[in-house]
Amino acid sequence: MSNAQLEIQLIASIVAIACAIPGTFLVLRKMAMISDAISHSILPGIVIGFFITQDLNSPLLILLAALTGIITVVLVEYIQKTGLVKEDTAIGLVFPTLFSAGVILIAKNANDVHLDVDAVLLGELAFAPFDRMVISGADVGPKSLWIIGSILIITIALLFTFFKELKVSTFDVGLAASLGFSPAVIHYGLMTVSSITTVGAFDAVGAILVVALMIAPPATAYLLTTNLKKMLLYSVGFGVFSAISGYWLAHGLDASISGSITTMLGIIFLLVYLFAPNKGVIAVLYREKQQRTEVLLLTFLLHLKNHTDERERHVNHLNEHINWQKVRSKTVLDLALKNNMIKFNKNIVSLTEKGDAFTSQAIDYIITNEDAQIEDMKDDFFLFRG
Repeated sequence: MSNAQLEIQLIASIVAIACAIPGTFLVLRKMAMISDAISHSILPGIVIGFFITQDLNSPLLILLAALTGIITVVLVEYIQKTGLVKEDTAIGLVFPTLFSAGVILIAKNANDVHLDVDAVLLGELAFAPFDRMVISGADVGPKSLWIIGSILIITIALLFTFFKELKVSTFDVGLAASLGFSPAVIHYGLMTVSSITTVGAFDAVGAILVVALMIAPPATAYLLTTNLKKMLLYSVGFGVFSAISGYWLAHGLDASISGSITTMLGIIFLLVYLFAPNKGVIAVLYREKQQRTEVLLLTFLLHLKNHTDERERHVNHLNEHINWQKVRSKTVLDLALKNNMIKFNKNIVSLTEKGDAFTSQAIDYIITNEDAQIEDMKDDFFLFRG
């Protein structure tokens, strides 16, 4: 493995970590698409900074781009607060306008400069190792590595310093205000960090990958945990894994590195979306199947409780009376037997003491319709647990 390959993977991993931290809070605040708005609307800030300095490497470009990102957030919130449009509509109004302004500025005044739209949107990690930082004649590594590394250090320091404030203001703005925090200051501080992180990663990976790294890892982590600290760790882990595996996917396919990393992010999200233990599609479908079976069981037990005639409780008559197919009837009978709810006597089905108690509580639940009660009943009677 060459030094360039190591540097590319290191840059991609650091960008992934730097994006995952603010991205986690954006996802929790339901502001995921604001990162897309910021990543595009900072273009005019970059262009104006270049016009002022005539230097693509000037720190002023980062400052003006970050300022443009904050302006984007302010404009989106101002339009939203009018009550005339929702947040997604406000985002759709603001960022295309600012981005288009940047494109026009480039087309009219910077055609001879390497500041084209394709490079801005797509980025190219493969070129990052060639843009070196030289101090006193010594090569100290890729410039983008130092830029995004510095941003990451500042982001981590801010996270540890203001973790409590971020957590409280994210989940309960009213509580944050009552505790003396300023939710507005925390909010715009987060937007500032998001803007600076986006700008820092812009030249190396481009806007598309920045958005993917900010949103996909936290969204994936959110399917696995609701613990904020674990969500941050999972987000970082998914981001770094996607960055490294995406690089090698691109290497094997001779394809775009940014595109391959984004593809890996999508694949990981899809796998977690399908197979997450609690929120995954398969887990949800399984729970829904269990709930349907529970309803059938309850129907069956209520039928037994309300009918004393042996003919009504004969096994062969149940299918006809309740209008169930044989497979469904067998499933419900097996479940009732497994939970010791029923007993047989010459093919006549009767409620056990446990079954009668469960059915009586179920009737009470139907009357009161308290959701918590049915969960307590399942715990008390070991439903689906044998």
